[in-house]
Amino acid sequence: MTTHSESSPTGYACIQRYAKTLDSSPGVYRMLDADSRVLYVGKARNLKARVSNYTRPGHSGRIEKMIASTASMMFLTTRTETEALLLEQNLIKQLKPKYNVLLRDDKSFPNILVAKDHDFPQIKKHRGAKKEKGAYFGPFASAGAVNRTLNQLQKAFLLRNCSDSMFDSRTRPCLLYQIKRCSGPCVGLISEQDYSESVKDAERFLSGRSTKVQEELAEQMTAASEAMEFERAAGLRDRIRALTQVQTSQGINPRGVTEADVIGLYMDSGQACVQVFFIRANQNWGNKDFYPRVGQDVSPAEVMEAFLGQFYDNKEPPRQLILSDGIENADLMQEALTEKAGRKVELLVPQRGEKQELVAGALRNARESLARRMSESATQAKLLRGVAEAFDLDGPPGRIEVYDNSHIQGTNAVGGMIVAGPDGFMKNAYRKYNIRGDDLMPGDDFGMMKEVLNRRFTRLQKEDPDRDKGLWPDLLLIDGGAGQVSAVHEIMQAHGVEDIPMVGVAKGVDRDHGKEEFHRIGQRPFALKRNDPVLYFVQRLRDEAHRFAIGTHRAKRAKAVGATPLDEIPGVGAARKRALLTHFGSAKAVSRANLADLKAVEGISAGLAQKVYDFFHDKG
Repeated sequence: MTTHSESSPTGYACIQRYAKTLDSSPGVYRMLDADSRVLYVGKARNLKARVSNYTRPGHSGRIEKMIASTASMMFLTTRTETEALLLEQNLIKQLKPKYNVLLRDDKSFPNILVAKDHDFPQIKKHRGAKKEKGAYFGPFASAGAVNRTLNQLQKAFLLRNCSDSMFDSRTRPCLLYQIKRCSGPCVGLISEQDYSESVKDAERFLSGRSTKVQEELAEQMTAASEAMEFERAAGLRDRIRALTQVQTSQGINPRGVTEADVIGLYMDSGQACVQVFFIRANQNWGNKDFYPRVGQDVSPAEVMEAFLGQFYDNKEPPRQLILSDGIENADLMQEALTEKAGRKVELLVPQRGEKQELVAGALRNARESLARRMSESATQAKLLRGVAEAFDLDGPPGRIEVYDNSHIQGTNAVGGMIVAGPDGFMKNAYRKYNIRGDDLMPGDDFGMMKEVLNRRFTRLQKEDPDRDKGLWPDLLLIDGGAGQVSAVHEIMQAHGVEDIPMVGVAKGVDRDHGKEEFHRIGQRPFALKRNDPVLYFVQRLRDEAHRFAIGTHRAKRAKAVGATPLDEIPGVGAARKRALLTHFGSAKAVSRANLADLKAVEGISAGLAQKVYDFFHDKG
């Protein structure tokens, strides 16, 4: 690969100068502005021909603006066009250029895992790398879709969902056995062979062979009924119902499509919604909507191609992608995805039949989702204009940061920051702060808020000193009155930040929702009318910050409850800590154990046993 970059005049003249130096290799090009910010990343089968195309007039308004801002370019040549396509989408996700179509929400999706590292396999939700031994089924569109399916599968197949350590410690069956969601393998209420058959049935169902499973259960139910085993027959009837419930809740169960993602794209007024339905094993495993960043003059083909490249950059594609819109480089995309998956991946744009009906359903969902989002955006824009008016801001804030603290008598103290903007809550921008201040008195809310804001502005000045990355707030909302506002004002002054408006939100005299008072430096407190939509909006922001801070505090407290002195011993990780606690029963018993007993613990070497012994006996 080669790269080169040099300063040059801006616009057409700049691009012409680069075009003369290029050959016909495939590769990726970057356009940069005068401050070396990446404006656009593109791929080319022939770099010289593609870049030369920018030197001729007749482009859309968006591309004309981009050309005018271009002050330099960078190039990476690749061996193949497929490599160029993959590199382009990777760079777009990494650099987020202003003029590219950008997929903003790109989380991994959950799977169902039937774990195979135990005689009685566990069935559970799994997200992330597939490192555990077992059979994976997915992806599902959401945790909710997985939980609904797991719930019904437990009713149908009575498989355990408890952890191995919980399984090993049971002496009598748990509540799930009592409510007929588990067969009680932990205490020997089902044989290993019978449990194994249930596991096979669950896997067959998740692999699409559901009718066969239901037929066999129906035969068993009839036989049980004829043998007068009415309780067993009723249990089998409930299991058949549970399987039917899974299929009914899925809504779409295509006969002719075994494994595919159905992708519908709808565009309106410079905005786009992409709806993805996950079809696996002839079943609908949920759908999810995405809102890529697009411009007014971007074509559906360009949006669809960018979506596919970025969406499957870190996901395994299914055997078929059924699309509402074709893309320009379909052969290239198909080749790239086939290479990535290690098996054939087809791109289809159906015109009739069942596949076209699936696309029509995805399109309808995309259209309705985009209409709802645009309606919510309009409401949000109106609320932000109201906030600007209520607090005398120069214009509607693009980024509001709201802060809150949570603690119990000063212990496990945490600070939380939530962020809201034109599209609602920006959850990927939320931040939590573990309060470190050793000199803080228990319950010192002023001190805690000072620490959080101090750390926030120190980081901001390091990460975005020129304030051009959109990380700086346009408005700060603080939970508290005049004292809190004064404390935060001192911090901001210390950092030389004088131009960010800040408002303290304090409850009124009788701490009643609706009687909030707003405090600003150098001004008298004021209140909004009880029915003012801006008041409800601020309350919602404050409540979300409170929810986030409390949730973070609870998680920290729960972790602290599970902490033991063993956590402080070098070389004692989670597995060895578990081995020691299982063997001795408590951390206190470990601390009193002699060296010989420590060496007898499975998984604890003589050297580590010595370390553990020394830790507890050499403290004087």
